[in-house]
Amino acid sequence: MIRTPLRPLARILDARRKGENPDAIERENIRLRIEEQRDRTRRRAEGRLLVLAGLFLAGFTVIGGQMAVLAQSEPAEPRSEASSARILAQRADITDRKGRVLATNFDTFSLYAQPPQMIDPEGAAIKLAAIFPDLDAERLRRDFTGTRKFLWLRRTLSPEQKQAVHDIGEPGLLFGPREMRLYPNGRLAAHVLGGAGFGNEGVSAAEVVGVAGIEKALDARLRDPARAHEPLRLSLDLSVQAALEKVLAGGMSIMNARGAAGILMEARTGEIVAIASLPDFDPNTRPAPPVEGRPDDSPLFNRAVQGVYELGSTAKTFTIAQALDRGQVTPDTIINTQSPMTWGKFRIRDYRNYGRELSVAQVLVKSSNVGTARIAIETGAEQQRAFLGALGLLDPVPLEITEAGGSQPLLPSNWSELSTMTISYGHGLAISPLHLAAAYATVVGGGRKVTPTLLHDPARAPGPRVISEATSATMRALLRQVVADGTASLAEVPGYAVGGKTGTADKPAPGGGYHKDKVIATFAGMFPADDPKYVIVVTLDEPVETSGDEPRRTAGWTAVPVAAEIIRRTAPLLGLRPAIEQAGAAAIRRVSN
Repeated sequence: MIRTPLRPLARILDARRKGENPDAIERENIRLRIEEQRDRTRRRAEGRLLVLAGLFLAGFTVIGGQMAVLAQSEPAEPRSEASSARILAQRADITDRKGRVLATNFDTFSLYAQPPQMIDPEGAAIKLAAIFPDLDAERLRRDFTGTRKFLWLRRTLSPEQKQAVHDIGEPGLLFGPREMRLYPNGRLAAHVLGGAGFGNEGVSAAEVVGVAGIEKALDARLRDPARAHEPLRLSLDLSVQAALEKVLAGGMSIMNARGAAGILMEARTGEIVAIASLPDFDPNTRPAPPVEGRPDDSPLFNRAVQGVYELGSTAKTFTIAQALDRGQVTPDTIINTQSPMTWGKFRIRDYRNYGRELSVAQVLVKSSNVGTARIAIETGAEQQRAFLGALGLLDPVPLEITEAGGSQPLLPSNWSELSTMTISYGHGLAISPLHLAAAYATVVGGGRKVTPTLLHDPARAPGPRVISEATSATMRALLRQVVADGTASLAEVPGYAVGGKTGTADKPAPGGGYHKDKVIATFAGMFPADDPKYVIVVTLDEPVETSGDEPRRTAGWTAVPVAAEIIRRTAPLLGLRPAIEQAGAAAIRRVSN
């Protein structure tokens, strides 16, 4: 900055030469400088006033707009955020694959008391006990008239209960806003959803956290504020799930079963369309975990995932698929099936006497234990274990629910030759129905490993190859033959070619050994058999079919009819058109009037 001198020397010298007064020049210079400074100050003040006016105008515009929005909105009780601002109550919805709501949030209120503010604590205690029968009036009276400053009365209230408490008119009874989890379909898909409860709580908010199922397994995803308005989309189909649960419950009742499990899965992707375990529960009023008795006595126990059982002859499919894929046998290879088969002091028998020999195809169709054991011995223990491991049958199922961690298969401590034989036809290895469904999907769906999932993802990449496409096609044909000519004949559904395998396993007794009259009956199948779109597994715990002269417990009489009815009900819901068998040309004739 260049400073202008107060007395310009050039003008002063010039004024002296001309005989003028130099002081007049200095006064004029001062006056001009003062006027310039005053103009600059005025312009600065005017600019500040304009900015301030603009800010006031913008503020009043925002306030006016907000007032207009509030005037048009529904009246609501204000929520205090001071003490609970850090509690995140918002939780994302859960929907099925078509966007139908399975779990959502519901605004409600909690009820708490501040006794020092009460006018009539004894009267309030009596009136509250009348509204809530589970509350004790005498205990409330002691709490209200004692030294307590604060106490919770109810975590959640219905609108009717809130109005009834409000009508008491007691200023010491206060309401806190809450957001609770609501399952609008009740028991439907209960074991998948699991349930939710309250975590951190304050009078103005409560943290909603998952306590079981997918609510707990994906709790962080559901509570992520950045994705709170993005629903979690599951692979379940609500209509198919309802149909499966209804048929399964009916089958469990008719077959006098203690429990049941059903799974319907996409054969290529592993996406679970429906999965159920009975008995079940309502996640809106989730019962407390059992403290005594067997785990499967509780409705919270997920038989489809947590229940590990010896699933009987359904395992023969894996033994034959491995032998075919290794080139060890063909469907026409003849196997010695003379029964009993002796191995040391042990004897392996067939359910019926099938003769001295059968082809590999007949071993599967007739379900020969002896024939399957002979194939497995030739395969070898090491190769058998590696193959079952590749199918995912030796590890817990990596499903998106917390209970899947308890699905650890029960393996023999010593995988001996005897274990190899018994495992080949489904004894000595205990797995869950979900393990079975995933392994069947791998075998019949093209030979690539299928990993079950509850999340809908159309772009899911295929798994590693386990068996060849040719072997998979052969197994589809063999399993179709089991239904057409073998032990699963009751699985036939008009219009839908069904293939599958039955399995009846004696149920282990608590003290060791096996029950003589209690079984686990299973059917594992696929449809349509020529190009499987879906895999189905139905398991019944201790079924007994009593329509005949003698009680029947085998899967062909118990689990298979239930599976057939599920297919009959769900196939149209899945968009599968029934195949209409065409009559031959000879059956077509011209009809004239």
